[in-house]
Amino acid sequence: MTAQTRLAPVLFFVLMLLVWEGLVRLTNVPAYLVPGPWAIGQAFLQAPSVLLGSLASTLLVTFVALIVSALVGVALAVAMVASKWARAAIQPWAVVLQVTPIVAIAPLIIVWVGDPFAALVVCAVIVAFFPIFSNTAIGLGAAPADLLDLFRLNGAGTWDTIRLLRLPAALPYFLAGLRVSGGLSLVGAVVAEFVAGSGGVASGLAYRILEAGYRLQIPRMFAALVLLSLAGLAINAALAGLARLLLARYGDTTPR
Repeated sequence: MTAQTRLAPVLFFVLMLLVWEGLVRLTNVPAYLVPGPWAIGQAFLQAPSVLLGSLASTLLVTFVALIVSALVGVALAVAMVASKWARAAIQPWAVVLQVTPIVAIAPLIIVWVGDPFAALVVCAVIVAFFPIFSNTAIGLGAAPADLLDLFRLNGAGTWDTIRLLRLPAALPYFLAGLRVSGGLSLVGAVVAEFVAGSGGVASGLAYRILEAGYRLQIPRMFAALVLLSLAGLAINAALAGLARLLLARYGDTTPR
């Protein structure tokens, strides 16, 4: 990637900010309707520690949920490959969790789990685990047939085949699912915080957005939204870098 290509998103972002600020000033739109970038920046500088502390709380839920999602997703995918009975039992329930709106069940989870942090993590895991699970399952099933026959001829058992052949073949698929789940875990954490925030649990950025909305502090609401967007971009970039690093070290084993 050339330097010009890398600078293009930054230049486009700066241009959009200038156009946004110019339109807001030319049309005299009140800040309580559509604040400009300058007003949003001022709102952030008025309470940076509060917003950054809330961001840290949201990111903690996000990262814990992503780790749990990776462990659960890979474990369930391996179980499905290892046993047809496990596949029959797991797959329908995984689909049920995927299509169930988290907004509908988040209040129940918060009541059932009891602990606020654990409840937020559970909600985020429900949203984030499916891409890892489905991608890893596809990758485990995409091992080359000739190599599977070779392992069989050499007397390799199911778990040896999974460990030595299927898991390496599934690595690119897993990393692709992990990248998708990184953003979804942030979304799940925010949605759960919206529900928890309305119940009096003040912690993450979602609560700050609700608080700013109730007080008509729209620039501060936008500042929290900008922080969430930047966090999402950072998570995506970090996971993309991790994928490049692992694939460069262990090789891209995706079947061609």
